[in-house]
Amino acid sequence: MKSPTGEFTTLMARDGHEFNAWLVAPSGPALGAVVIAQEIFGVNRHIRAVADGYAAAGYVTIAPCLFDRIRRGIELGYSEKETQEGRGYRLQIPKEKTLVDLNSSINVVKHAGRVAVIGYCWGGTLAYLAACELPVACAVSYYGGQIKDHLAKSPRRQVMYHFGEQDPYIPPADIEKIRAADPNGEFHLYPADHGFNCDERATYDATSAHLARERTLAFLEKKMDDTKVESK
Repeated sequence: MKSPTGEFTTLMARDGHEFNAWLVAPSGPALGAVVIAQEIFGVNRHIRAVADGYAAAGYVTIAPCLFDRIRRGIELGYSEKETQEGRGYRLQIPKEKTLVDLNSSINVVKHAGRVAVIGYCWGGTLAYLAACELPVACAVSYYGGQIKDHLAKSPRRQVMYHFGEQDPYIPPADIEKIRAADPNGEFHLYPADHGFNCDERATYDATSAHLARERTLAFLEKKMDDTKVESK
């Protein structure tokens, strides 16, 4: 059976902002829906592949282009120059606006059932905030470096956290603060660096990435089944 592949579609946020999103449907009946929150590199080839992968696992999946708040079509690689560029873009977009775009994405896919947000790096922090503020069944955060700045907010839905023990940007002390603030969270540590899930980065760790994905899929299966989602 051919693996599902997505395409870009145009969405409108409630404030009138139009933005693109990579949308892909599973080849069979949907188990639910997943919103992918991007890294600081845009909805690039890697993020599109991640979205396609969750569709292959049975979920209607959407990856909103959060950088469209700045301009359309921003896709970056992983050089130091591009990393700095991506950080600059992130700082230009208010957190509230990204949550508006994530909420619009949730509304597009919620016909498929319960919705999870899965985020990486910047998106890992946004996944945490989605669990605090948006109508989701659960969230999965990969190496969300700014979560520690938002611990005044508490998740209303369970969050699974994936962190690399060798991540220079997220020290153990920060992880412990998050643990203390979210006692209901499910935490997993890996012998890996920041960005270990991305097979286009030098820090990619195939073993850790595979294990994290298996844990995520098991988490989704459970939470999509036993969580009553509140509307907002």
